[in-house]
Amino acid sequence: MKKPENKKNTYTINMTTDAKGDGSVTCPKCNTSISPDDETEENYEIISTEIHNDELAELVLKCGKCNNTIKLTGFQ
Repeated sequence: MKKPENKKNTYTINMTTDAKGDGSVTCPKCNTSISPDDETEENYEIISTEIHNDELAELVLKCGKCNNTIKLTGFQ
């Protein structure tokens, strides 16, 4: 008997419309707070960054609690 796969999702968060005033967001699946001030990597891990014209265009994170992928877009 096969064990059911633990399917992970990718969520997209637009920083312009969905981020709090301090730049923090919450994981859409488990509500873990993800703050740019948290340098411990306990709540998230940076997977990749995308730069366009010397500006951050996209940041991909992995939630430290539920391991889902969160794609941050809309940086200005």
